[in-house]
Amino acid sequence: MPHARISSSLLAALLAAAAGSAAAAPSAQATPASPDLKRQQAQISKIVAEVSPKRIQAYVDKLVSFGTRHTMSETESETRGIGAARRWIKSELERCGAGTPLQVAFDSHIAPVSARISRPTEIVNVVATLPGTQDASKDRLYVVSGHYDSRVSDVMNYTADAPGANDDASGTAAVMELACVMAKYKFDATLVFMTVAAEEQGLLGARHWAEQARKNNLNVAGMFTNDIIGSSRSDKGTVDNKQVRLFAQSIPATKEMSETVRQLVSTGGDSDSLSRQLARHTKEQGERYVKGFKVSVIHRADRYLRGGDHMPFLEQGYAALRFTEPAEDFAHQHQDLRTENGKVYGDLVDFNDYDYIAKVARVNGATLASLALAPAAPQNVKLRTDKLTNDSTLVWQANPEPDVAGYRIVWRDTTASDWQGAKWVGKVTEATVDLSKDNVFFGVQAVDKDGNVSVATYPLPQR
Repeated sequence: MPHARISSSLLAALLAAAAGSAAAAPSAQATPASPDLKRQQAQISKIVAEVSPKRIQAYVDKLVSFGTRHTMSETESETRGIGAARRWIKSELERCGAGTPLQVAFDSHIAPVSARISRPTEIVNVVATLPGTQDASKDRLYVVSGHYDSRVSDVMNYTADAPGANDDASGTAAVMELACVMAKYKFDATLVFMTVAAEEQGLLGARHWAEQARKNNLNVAGMFTNDIIGSSRSDKGTVDNKQVRLFAQSIPATKEMSETVRQLVSTGGDSDSLSRQLARHTKEQGERYVKGFKVSVIHRADRYLRGGDHMPFLEQGYAALRFTEPAEDFAHQHQDLRTENGKVYGDLVDFNDYDYIAKVARVNGATLASLALAPAAPQNVKLRTDKLTNDSTLVWQANPEPDVAGYRIVWRDTTASDWQGAKWVGKVTEATVDLSKDNVFFGVQAVDKDGNVSVATYPLPQR
């Protein structure tokens, strides 16, 4: 029996219909398009633009006007000492937060006698909290701090004038400015703006808050401290106003490793700690929104012989980073006010660069906003290692946020610090990348429908 013959016109019509059906009903496995991850978010751009060097300078001037803010200084006077300073900070935050959800409160405890405390002393932090608005995210906290206490050469001298214009009125002013600017906006997660006391006496204010956070199982997803961000001029007189140092700890230096840390070390992921992941995100977002300004990530917890208020958070297992100016002038820190051989010593307002402080504040603001608008970092991220393959399969737990659009896999060479490649994989919990797990480091990020991207999570091996 001869084969049925189809006319060329009928064949063309059938092919066109088939093509139309395919277009109308795409494959169920097709990956939806990624949100635009490169565009700047309008809300973040507004926050960055609103940060004011003039207001920051006014805050520093007021803090310096209290004469000394030593932890054990006067508390009854309305014009001198740490008591007057903390009451002013609280009232100013309440004033600028009026009509917004910003909640301002004292957080205090009594510090016993110790190496740097000669008598039992009340340590008071001023804490301004901006609650998150998304049910799935509001219990996730991002903390930013500066310490408002000051000192001179003798850390026990609580009567001498200690202006502390850079260390750390600069960081305190930046945090106050951010609280006042950001209180007008809404965020999915909660932001905590803290000015803490007794940093110079041993990080006492920050340690109390961090310990209480851990005791109460608070989800502190990231913490920044801004300490000595006031000057762009080094002790050699050179000016560098185009970068800030960001200190980021690798794995904690403890006598015993947790199982998570052990797996990081065993897979070469010692540069993929929670703090290092947060630092990568901070560098990316800070440099995106503050053009021409570099975030220089330093792979250390802090400088030699020094410490900061991020350290108590690191001790509690939280991701925490320190912002500090590029090159410090030690004649203008921890010094009695004096002039010797024509050289001026002391932490005076004359040595601050307020445009520079504003740039550092903008980096903080852009990063905090991007974190608080984005989903949380994915949880339970694993890299399948049960078979010898030249590709890599990652699995993870779905995020709870209702506006998650999907996930992105990022990677970098094992010798690189920052992410070098990325692949959008859609709203799935497993994906394979045509790269050898032996040759690169991976991370998984959650992305919401507006294009806000989470911090990356490093995958631990799954067999």
